[in-house]
Amino acid sequence: MPDAPNLIIQLQRMGDLVLSFPLLVWLKAAEPDRPLWVLAEPAFFKPLMPLSPSVVFFPPEAADQLARTPLHRVINLSHRPEAARIASRMRADHKLGALSTGDATRIEGVWQLYRASLVHNNRHNLFHWADLNALDIISPTAMRRTAWPSPRLPQLTRGGRVGLFVGASEAAKRPEPAFWGALARELILRGHKPVFLGGESERPSGTAAACAAGIPRSNLCGNFRLDELLRFLRELDLLISPDTGPMHISAWGGTLTLNLSMGPVNAWETAPFPPGHFILRPTASCVGCWRCTRNPESPPCREHFQPARIAFLAHRLLSGKPDPKEGGKAEQFPLIPGLELMRTRRVSPLGLFDLEFLSGKLTENSPRNARSALGHFWRQWFLTRLNRHTQSQTPDLASAACRLAEFHPRALPLLHAHLPRIQAECALALRRNTPLPEEFWRGTPPLLRPLTGYLQLLLENGDYRRDVWKETLEHLEHLAALL
Repeated sequence: MPDAPNLIIQLQRMGDLVLSFPLLVWLKAAEPDRPLWVLAEPAFFKPLMPLSPSVVFFPPEAADQLARTPLHRVINLSHRPEAARIASRMRADHKLGALSTGDATRIEGVWQLYRASLVHNNRHNLFHWADLNALDIISPTAMRRTAWPSPRLPQLTRGGRVGLFVGASEAAKRPEPAFWGALARELILRGHKPVFLGGESERPSGTAAACAAGIPRSNLCGNFRLDELLRFLRELDLLISPDTGPMHISAWGGTLTLNLSMGPVNAWETAPFPPGHFILRPTASCVGCWRCTRNPESPPCREHFQPARIAFLAHRLLSGKPDPKEGGKAEQFPLIPGLELMRTRRVSPLGLFDLEFLSGKLTENSPRNARSALGHFWRQWFLTRLNRHTQSQTPDLASAACRLAEFHPRALPLLHAHLPRIQAECALALRRNTPLPEEFWRGTPPLLRPLTGYLQLLLENGDYRRDVWKETLEHLEHLAALL
């Protein structure tokens, strides 16, 4: 049916809906004459419609009506059980994402399956969530052709207008009010005009921060509806925010954004998606964890975020001295102990989301270099394996392996040493016709878990059928041959 619509199901939070916008852009470019529909929560999509690509939104209550409409493609981007049940009911030629019938749930799409395998296992993942939403149907070549707008330049005629968003979905992801108050004071000393932003639930935190800063009338938490907040963010010169939905709204709307990436978040997955925005994150080896195991309520990585240093960095970003252009030298930006500054970009050969390091001392034996090399190796390996049946450009896996050997010399021998045990365990389960034990992927070294986590979910998702076993063993043989 050439005119049958595409339907995207996104029943998650505000930030997830904004991170679905790139997929909508790519689908509109690939099939400009095909209707594009989105099933989402009205509380989010209604105020975001001025910012969204041109699509038709439906509330969840419209699912019964949509189930009677012939569709071309259904893409379920939600992990909520009701979204999987809705996707299963749709009449569509193609389906991607989680589908649920009765007690059984199945994930369609190799990249949707990879995304699901990241639960509690995303330590070495270098794919952005927005790219993972699309890779099953949008080629990296098409991604590379897409031009994204740069953030607006600050207008500093009378000091920068800086928004400080004090909220986040989890306490571990956001600083305390005392931090925000001290940061506001430091910004005022540098000639800027800070205001505190947040929802109704953040009003007490905003009040405490504003009083600590000595500017009690600057607390705007709870003052805006979502559509009003969207317009207000466009008037700012800079938003400083933890990982939260309004951060994505700010960046998508073109406001320069500095993401304080603290707590159990992975900037490669959920940083501002458009190019030209900034991320400040810890240099700790556990950065990007799924959940802190040292102090879940107050992760120690937050201690490195010092208000005076962040205010100095914000002043540099606002002043434009030096102008942060692509390829700028890392020495142009201040070195903050325990933290590293990165900028979002899309300059990789495949057009995927990327982060450019702008500060922090790099040495040949730097742990950051070693971990970065391992992450890039797995990104190239999965691109090679999961895109092998498409016409997408083949990534340079050999170069990634050479880089891994140079910067993480212990990695390849460890991979080589542990791979036979994994192959043997898989062969034994296949011979006995039994599932892999639940602890299979967790029992492997962390540098191998991107592979073992994906393979275990691949087998479970395919009910351990022979063809799925064949695919699993082919992945293992490919890696063994490469090593």
